[in-house]
Amino acid sequence: MNVITLALAKGRLAEQAIDIITRCGIDCSSVQNPSRKLVHEDPTGRFRFILVKPADVPIYVARGVADAGVVGKDTLMEANLPLYEMLDLGFGQCRMCVAGFPDKRERPIGVSNLRVATKYPNIARNWYARKGETIDIIPLSGSVELGPLVGLSDVIVDIVESGSTLKANGLVVLEEIAPLSARLVVNQTSLKVKGDALRPWIDQMAAVVEGKA
Repeated sequence: MNVITLALAKGRLAEQAIDIITRCGIDCSSVQNPSRKLVHEDPTGRFRFILVKPADVPIYVARGVADAGVVGKDTLMEANLPLYEMLDLGFGQCRMCVAGFPDKRERPIGVSNLRVATKYPNIARNWYARKGETIDIIPLSGSVELGPLVGLSDVIVDIVESGSTLKANGLVVLEEIAPLSARLVVNQTSLKVKGDALRPWIDQMAAVVEGKA
């Protein structure tokens, strides 16, 4: 029997993913029961769930510890690992954007490298590289909106949901990099070796997401 191991990002993403997985007929009650356990199995033993930090999901899947995982598109873009992106699950929708003061739509005169504050240095670097621009990355782990407000950066690259935080601080979206949502990703080798077990389950997931199941 092929056991399918799924890496789930702790928190809201896991909760929403579990809802879809449950609607595929898989018993996820062990994962839903509050505990400190990080590894769970369904009663049949066909599915194993590991709960990890969101940023670690692509690593567990790429390394083959997990056969599949559910993770945000932003995390996938930042990690840039060789994975098969199988499904857009439709929840967790937002946007990756460049934001700043309205007058920062153009590179400031006399500035050689635009200063970009972000939690996503790889995404920011790749975005500007595609435009042929070199930037000065300022990595921040807290409220990146503060960067332009105190003069630390010219713009930010960050996730935008409603845009209310930007508006409250006098900032606007200058460019949209990519739409974001939760994605189902699969290890490349697992899809070949465990394809007979994985593909029917992925089809079930797709049917649920599309409202056909």
